[in-house]
Amino acid sequence: MIKVPKPGDRLYAVIDTNVLVSALISRNPFSPPVRVLQAFDNSKFTILYHEKIMAEYTEVLHRPKFHIDDERILTLLDNIYTNGINITPSPRDVLFRDPKDVIFYEVAMEKQDEGAWLVTGNMKHFPVEKFIVTPKEFMDIADNHIEPWRLYLLNNDSSSK
Repeated sequence: MIKVPKPGDRLYAVIDTNVLVSALISRNPFSPPVRVLQAFDNSKFTILYHEKIMAEYTEVLHRPKFHIDDERILTLLDNIYTNGINITPSPRDVLFRDPKDVIFYEVAMEKQDEGAWLVTGNMKHFPVEKFIVTPKEFMDIADNHIEPWRLYLLNNDSSSK
């Protein structure tokens, strides 16, 4: 069962590699993948990762066909290591068309008790689950979510009393 985030809950998400690639090569600053990265940069949610995920990010983002600047890649990966959470998931008995996608699913499943999301631009690569969403769907969730520190400020605003 998926946990619906309430105001004050922290948002957690596993970000599929295709979302990062789309964000880094997009020329549209308002595209959903770009907005997902901006939301992470602005601490609206915490990225969940595993070393296998980080290895895939590193390999894919450095592919010459994407023409992504090394400094930009290193900054992003460092930000994920610094501000994300490394998860060691329990193995799941699941089959995927691409076995490399299993780790993304397993990491998201490991934090389902805290309402973790899996954000992907390739919905067909994953089973139909309520916690697996597109970048646009995730931004709709994140945009309507109040982070704990904002909730604290709203509840302790002396000017409104």
